[in-house]
Amino acid sequence: MQSALETFLAGGVLAFILTFVRIGSAVMIMPGLGDSFVSARIRLHMALGISFVLFPLVMPAIPHPLPQTFMLFVMITTEFIVGLLIGTVARIFMTATDTAGMVISMQSGLSNAQVFNPSLATQGSLIGALLSVTGVLILFETNLHHLLITGLVESYQMFPVGEVPDTGSMAEVMSKAVNAAFTIGVKLATPFIVLTLLIYVAMGVLARLMPQVQVFLLALPIQILLSMILLMLVASTLFLTWTAFYENSLTAFFQAASP
Repeated sequence: MQSALETFLAGGVLAFILTFVRIGSAVMIMPGLGDSFVSARIRLHMALGISFVLFPLVMPAIPHPLPQTFMLFVMITTEFIVGLLIGTVARIFMTATDTAGMVISMQSGLSNAQVFNPSLATQGSLIGALLSVTGVLILFETNLHHLLITGLVESYQMFPVGEVPDTGSMAEVMSKAVNAAFTIGVKLATPFIVLTLLIYVAMGVLARLMPQVQVFLLALPIQILLSMILLMLVASTLFLTWTAFYENSLTAFFQAASP
């Protein structure tokens, strides 16, 4: 009786540790919950709460007898890598807004206006910071953070406890995620690229017709003004497109990784 109780307690503690390592590594970097402006204490409490709920589901997957020290270390490292993969992929899809904002700032003549981007915890473009913070707001407003938590729950079917994931497949997933995020970021900024091209063509024609006019000093304020007006007009469509991309990309990632 005592031996069975000791085995149950040891298996339960191990299951909680493995669950907390995966959930904690994902929560610490995923968008919304893992942003730099979220207190580390709140992130820790979220990871502990989710882990406490999930660890009974992980207990049947714990090998018996319990692994030795080296295999235990391998299992913990594997759980950390899997959680890091899920959180990083979700973060990469989120950076599409910053990419779009960077391109928009360059096309709007605001590339030198650098501000602190709280979502990335680094300096970024003015429009990129606006789109990133608004993207996090939309993430919670549309309950897309529930999709992230659901993905963490389903990850135990995609990546069973104790199985080392294929590093080649992980690298391929990361490269595809970066490619998709960069592509959608440029697509979101396409109206501004077209607008800037038209402005530059008009500047070139004006410079040929009136060489004595300082075209750059005349056109730059117009370029900024027209870009701000265009941003006001296309902002709703821009965020709707990004929201659909984010949801579809995460769903495709979880479905592709499932057995």
